[in-house]
Amino acid sequence: MDHTASLPTPQVRRTRRTLFGGLALLAAAFVGLYVQRPLRHHGNQLHSYFDTINGIVFLTVLALPLAALATWLLTRRRTAAGTAPAWARRASLAEVCLVHGTLPWVWMTMLPGDQAGPNAPTQVSLVPLRDLIATVETGPGSAIVQVGGNLLVFAALGFFGPVRFAALASPRRVAALAAACSTAIEVLQYVLQLDRVSSVDDVLVNTVGAVLAASASRRWWRGTPHTG
Repeated sequence: MDHTASLPTPQVRRTRRTLFGGLALLAAAFVGLYVQRPLRHHGNQLHSYFDTINGIVFLTVLALPLAALATWLLTRRRTAAGTAPAWARRASLAEVCLVHGTLPWVWMTMLPGDQAGPNAPTQVSLVPLRDLIATVETGPGSAIVQVGGNLLVFAALGFFGPVRFAALASPRRVAALAAACSTAIEVLQYVLQLDRVSSVDDVLVNTVGAVLAASASRRWWRGTPHTG
């Protein structure tokens, strides 16, 4: 019996390497944040993992086996429904990576500051590039963490969204979706009085990060990529 037909094609192998490479990049970013930010201890230890950056990082890494299990279950379900195995694996992996690589970053952006509450100071910055320049001027270490973190907030959305959904197979659409999501976060930070700066620069950098990530996965976009 000829088993060569069941072996992964070079394109499938490249797709797998790229998808797992994207996951590795996100994991490295999470680990970097974990090392950068010490975990604050509270009376309730579980509480510490939900309201600190490296606590969220720890839970994200801990959830990786669950993400793998979800990918496997979704793949089996699609295959059983008659979907081609290659697309079943690709679609399932893209969906899980999109959620697992985006939700923790959004969670971090919604962590309240020390003065969060009804008396939280109003912090809104609508002048483009002002906050970005100020961040860079504070030093390379702070700039790498702040700017790099903002670039990665919607990187998984930009990378895996067009791989899974043909409607997102366009840089403009990815940019529009990322900008809309980022704007919603900034508005919520202000409305919920989280003692965080609602900045137009965050929207700009989040959007750029999503578009750059989308460009990296363009070869594997679903359907025919648009030029716009």
